[in-house]
Amino acid sequence: MDSDVVTLFFALLATLAQLVVVAAVVLWLGAMVSPALRRARGSVLAVVGPQALAMAAAVALVCTLGSLYLSEVAHFLPCRLCWFQRTAMYPLVVVLGVAAVRRDHGARLTGAILAGIGACVSIWHLLVEQYPNLESSSCDPDNPCSFKWVDQWGYLTIPGMALSGFALILVLLAAARPVSLEEQP
Repeated sequence: MDSDVVTLFFALLATLAQLVVVAAVVLWLGAMVSPALRRARGSVLAVVGPQALAMAAAVALVCTLGSLYLSEVAHFLPCRLCWFQRTAMYPLVVVLGVAAVRRDHGARLTGAILAGIGACVSIWHLLVEQYPNLESSSCDPDNPCSFKWVDQWGYLTIPGMALSGFALILVLLAAARPVSLEEQP
């Protein structure tokens, strides 16, 4: 399959993640002032909450497989900052996957810490892409962190896609809640 088609698919998934994150933030903020939005937030949490850990694990898995595709199939050489983002994303597959299977909501903190660290690295990477003079000597001159392998729609690059995944994982972890005894089958 053509890498342009696959990167477009990843860009579409990242854009969907961004839309979900924006909608969640608007709903959360709106619920502070509007009773109707408060009820809507409660309805969304009732539907999404019990499945949120599994959904977060799925997002982490898709992000991991996407990064592996880009490096191993499309042969986009990951830079140093990409490796740091991978270091945060890859364990999320296991941590959140096990948490979803065991219904262990205590793992949300570990997941949130990993996703938060990954999001911070992604933000720094985006800044380095925009302002290459921020690139330090720790980046490889033969594979600079400022190089954009993907530039979709004039704003979405690989660290932007990673940030979209981390942000969606954080939103899902915030929404995750155990199934109450009354809701269990």
